[in-house]
Amino acid sequence: MNRKSHWDSIYSTKPSAGLSWYQAHPQRSLDLIANTGLPKNVKILDVGGGDSLLVDELVVRGYQDITVLDLSRAALDRARVRLGDAPTGRVTWLERDILEADLPREAFDIWHDRAVFHFLTDADDRDSYIRSVQHAVRPGGYVIVATFAEDGPTRCSGLPVERYSAAALHATFGSDFRLLGAERELHHTPTGVEQRFTYCWCRYEPQLVGSL
Repeated sequence: MNRKSHWDSIYSTKPSAGLSWYQAHPQRSLDLIANTGLPKNVKILDVGGGDSLLVDELVVRGYQDITVLDLSRAALDRARVRLGDAPTGRVTWLERDILEADLPREAFDIWHDRAVFHFLTDADDRDSYIRSVQHAVRPGGYVIVATFAEDGPTRCSGLPVERYSAAALHATFGSDFRLLGAERELHHTPTGVEQRFTYCWCRYEPQLVGSL
């Protein structure tokens, strides 16, 4: 299956508010980003941001350096049209597959991902994703990842997913990521279906080889 074609088709045929992961107000993500205590000029990467309203909310709150990465041009085009020229110079749009993106080294202070990682059902893909995090997040930076919980859906948008408890999600990322907190969230889709998510937030603290 061609991932890009799959997601372009979805975003080209369904309205934003009709997508199961739609949030009119992504409060949990906003709180977790604010709770890092970092200033508004930090570099934020929203992985799989698509046409999520998170970027809108971050711009309104004064954040000055936001990169939205998604493999779907249709999703990014929606967000670009919606925001217009207001965030010029503050938002960078990257049409990339996170498994293939050539991100700059240690460039980001905050890595945010709501509902991308759980689509990686292949262990090699998960390893590739985590290597991208380790490459692109500066030591001491923050990593916020949300996936379907262990009792969440088994499929989404026609694709199988991996489900995680907080312990399993953190263990997948490994000891370079110091767990700061985790919680479950009950998300209601636009059609009223309940979906349970797991949120984990960590600080990236790579272990020095040979250190005591």
